[in-house]
Amino acid sequence: MSGPAATDVRLAPQDAPGEVARLISYVALLAVSAGLFAEAWAIPVSRFETLGAGAFPMLVHGVLMLLLAGAAIGSLRRLPAGAWTAFAAAAGHWVRTRRLVIVVFACLALYLATMPVVGYPLATLAFLAVLQVTLAPKTRTAIAISLVLALLFSFGLNWLFAEVFNVFLPRGR
Repeated sequence: MSGPAATDVRLAPQDAPGEVARLISYVALLAVSAGLFAEAWAIPVSRFETLGAGAFPMLVHGVLMLLLAGAAIGSLRRLPAGAWTAFAAAAGHWVRTRRLVIVVFACLALYLATMPVVGYPLATLAFLAVLQVTLAPKTRTAIAISLVLALLFSFGLNWLFAEVFNVFLPRGR
C-alpha cells in the first residue's frame, strides 16, 4: 500500500512548532464553536416553526465541532517528541519579531476600553500620540508632527462631527 496511509504520520522535528500552533488553533476554534452552539441552543423556539431559529446555527457548529475534533486528534497524532519545547522556543522568537504588531493591538485594546470612560477626544489623542511616537522616527520634527496630527485627529474630528455633522462622538463619563 502506498500513499499517506502507508507512511509514518509523525512530522519532522523542525515542523513541530507549526503543528503545535495548529493544534492550539483547532482547540481554540472548537471552544468558540461550542460556545456559539450553546448560544444557538438558547434561542427560543417559535410556535410557528418546529425547528426554530437556532437549528441551522446548531447544525453548522455541530458539524464544525466534529471536524475540529477530528483535526485536533489528527494533529495530536502527528506531533513528534519534544514538540511542545520546540513550540515554546519558536513562540518566544515569534513574539520578539512581531513585538510592534503586538504593541499596536495592545494599544488598540486599551483605546477601546478607555474610550467609554474618558471620551473620544482624550482616548484618541493618547492612542494616536503613543502609536505615532512609537512607530515614527525618533527626531524632534517627527515627534512634533505626530503630536500635531494626534491633536488634529482627536479634537479636530470631534469638533467637525459635533459642529458640522451634528453627530456626537463618545464623551466619556
